[in-house]
Amino acid sequence: MDDRTYTADASPGDAVTVAGWVHEIRDLGGIAFLILRDKTGKIQVKFEKDEMDDEMVETALDVHRESVISVEGTVEEEDRAPTGVEVVPESIEVIAEADAELPLDPSGKVEAELSTRLDNRTLDLRKDEVKAIFEIRAEALRAVREHFRSIGSTEINTPKIVATGTEGGTELFPITYFGEEAFMNQSPQLFKQLMVGSGLERVFEIGPIFRAEEHNTPRHLNEATSIDFESAFFDHTEAMDVCEGIVRAAYEGVAENCQEELEALGMTEEFDVPDDAFPRLTYEEAIERINATGALDDPLVWGDDLSTEAERALGEDVGSHYFITDWPSEIKPFYIKDHDDDPELSTGFDLMHPRLELVSGGQREHRYQHLIEGFEQQGLEPEAFEYYTKMFKYGMPPHAGWGLGAERLIMTMLGLENIREAVLFPRDRQRLSP
Repeated sequence: MDDRTYTADASPGDAVTVAGWVHEIRDLGGIAFLILRDKTGKIQVKFEKDEMDDEMVETALDVHRESVISVEGTVEEEDRAPTGVEVVPESIEVIAEADAELPLDPSGKVEAELSTRLDNRTLDLRKDEVKAIFEIRAEALRAVREHFRSIGSTEINTPKIVATGTEGGTELFPITYFGEEAFMNQSPQLFKQLMVGSGLERVFEIGPIFRAEEHNTPRHLNEATSIDFESAFFDHTEAMDVCEGIVRAAYEGVAENCQEELEALGMTEEFDVPDDAFPRLTYEEAIERINATGALDDPLVWGDDLSTEAERALGEDVGSHYFITDWPSEIKPFYIKDHDDDPELSTGFDLMHPRLELVSGGQREHRYQHLIEGFEQQGLEPEAFEYYTKMFKYGMPPHAGWGLGAERLIMTMLGLENIREAVLFPRDRQRLSP
């Protein structure tokens, strides 16, 4: 519709054609109002029954909510209208009639369970507050890409069908690939490492990852979007600097360009861009602080991973984004480099939000023989990863990087209760459709 006017652009005196969904109809006897909604907002259409064509009025009042319509008319100023203007119609066309019974109420007056919303995601996104989440997600990813480019990072796209898993075979989705077994990739980790050994040197990717974890929690997905970074001639501290900059850039982009969306979510007053440097706690300091809170029945000891309860206790104690550094080597993946002066300590780090983990990263092992030994120590067959390991024979520079969960970033940024609210069509143990 070349001549269509968005509702937000309708000004008094304009002759317009507006098109969208029927949000609400109010019949007050001699006068009736239809609220039309499009992507930019809502506008009131006024029907004075005695002065208008009976057929047009009847069409307007009989149409079901959420039907798609087009209205031609003139815009007039009206202070009592929700947006200060209204359309006096000359014609109305019903483009696509909606069923009278809807599986959920897009006006939001009647609440729906999350499962019902996800089953009817198209209708769900007609609600301002739900649409706002995905406008914010899009802006955050745009800001992230812009920041990556500003530091000389090249965007790449790596395979999602692989012969071997990044971290072994325990959490892989197997598929049949022309009669052979293959897997959905858990991470672009090995491929982005190969790229820092190429002429690109510094790369990032935003793409899907697949984890066959049997979790059924508000914070886990089986298909997620990972924001990945890797740079040659970087150590783990420099990688943390970039990670902090990326998170801050996402918040800044949303604060600058998504005020209407934040308002729809009721967050204009409480949305804060993190401006202080993120604290960096060693693993040892982290477990000492967790134990000091008294939140756990059994104190943590060296080598323990951090449970959800431990993360929550530390998050409440710190109160902001923070890093955990210098993890024990034995609980980090084979490709994480150990400290040269202490092989019991790795250069691995996690970025934490007070609610949950956002990022895992570290400096990578770039020395061929040490890499092979790392495979063997974790019970993996180096031969299965020869496409990866052989490139370390041909001049692999020191490098570091990380992976950030996009849905977790949005979930924590907006205070969402369930990570499924931050993804259009979630994939988990129970959900394969839509």
